[in-house]
Amino acid sequence: MKSTQDFSSELKEKDTARIDNDIPQEVTIPEWFRNRNVLITGATGFMGKVLLAKLLKSCPDVGKIYILVREKKGVDPQSRLFSLIQNEPFRDLQTTHPEVLKKVMVISGDVAMENLSLSPENRELLVRDVSVVFHSAANVKFDVPLKDAIRMNTAGVRNLIAVCKQMHNLQSLIYISTAYTHCGEKILEDRPYPSPMLPEQVISLVESLDDDLLEVMTPKLLRDMPNTYAFSKSLAEDLINRSNLPTGVARPSIVVASWKEPVPGWVENLNGPTGLMIGAAKGVVRSVLCDENLFLDAIPCDIAVNAIIALAWKVGRESPVNPIYMNVTESGENPLTWGQSLAYGRKHAFENPFTGILWYPRGGITNNQYYHMFRVLFFHLLPAYFIDALCFLTGHEPFLVRVQHKVSWGLELLQYYTLKEWDFK
Repeated sequence: MKSTQDFSSELKEKDTARIDNDIPQEVTIPEWFRNRNVLITGATGFMGKVLLAKLLKSCPDVGKIYILVREKKGVDPQSRLFSLIQNEPFRDLQTTHPEVLKKVMVISGDVAMENLSLSPENRELLVRDVSVVFHSAANVKFDVPLKDAIRMNTAGVRNLIAVCKQMHNLQSLIYISTAYTHCGEKILEDRPYPSPMLPEQVISLVESLDDDLLEVMTPKLLRDMPNTYAFSKSLAEDLINRSNLPTGVARPSIVVASWKEPVPGWVENLNGPTGLMIGAAKGVVRSVLCDENLFLDAIPCDIAVNAIIALAWKVGRESPVNPIYMNVTESGENPLTWGQSLAYGRKHAFENPFTGILWYPRGGITNNQYYHMFRVLFFHLLPAYFIDALCFLTGHEPFLVRVQHKVSWGLELLQYYTLKEWDFK
């Protein structure tokens, strides 16, 4: 069983959570969670899985952990739970402490729906039993239509708050946001920032307008926001700030593969720098528009989750009138530039080459837009058309042009973050 000092040691090494030293330390994090019932939304997502596994592993005396799961693609919530715990990050628990998995209880619901689409029985159960809530559910795609982003990321928070206000013994509500909710600022402190618009007005607007008109209006609504994801999360923070509940807002930067848990280097998706590194190692990505001298603020998923759990403990201990904000970032103590990251990636790509490589892993990064476009044309697109032509002539299914168009679109979405840096305080 881990103590508060164990958690704090890990967090300090990565400069994630800044827990004030003057808080009494006699109640450790695992002790505080003992017999407390927890609700987690988004437990089937990347961060949610790591959070659930960490609570079960390091706080084994926790009460019941309810996870809100909706039916997806015809698969019912209970079946999704069964599939969830068969894989990482739960494999170690399956062999060492299978009994703790019995604490996980699935609740059918949907954060995007009013009252979380809970049955009367489940609503009564959560209202009566739950004292700690982690809200991890989100649509994390940068290019999702505004209506979908607001429905999930903003209205979802509104719906959760409404249920939390009915809870008899709520002690800690933790909202997992992003460090880039107010990315128009150069210096980002762990405090609230003015909302770009009133969340209630935006929710009402997107619910009343048709999709075509909303698509036309989206750039004007976003203003200086780079995408609908950041916009919807900034609105959600404002709802949390005005909720009058004991809340904490965790703002992780770019979440990447694990440092230690469940195993070193574990990751579930190819978003962000992970996808760039793998694409480059396989010879698919040959050019990235990026300033190599800027800091890449990436945080391992397990370190981010440690900070989030510590924040829940802090909120529960202090019962703050206003939300406690925490920037879960790394650049202050462990700076890593994009150029250094590329050098490390290239080194390991040659020492531990991937299977299925399409081209020798070369290429690089540049902050010159025209040079980048030149390299994309000659090293991404033209070779892809050539390979697909050979596939067609030999009776194989063409694939590389489709892949390269997806790569180009992904690189374009990331450009805002690869050409800027922020000072997190």
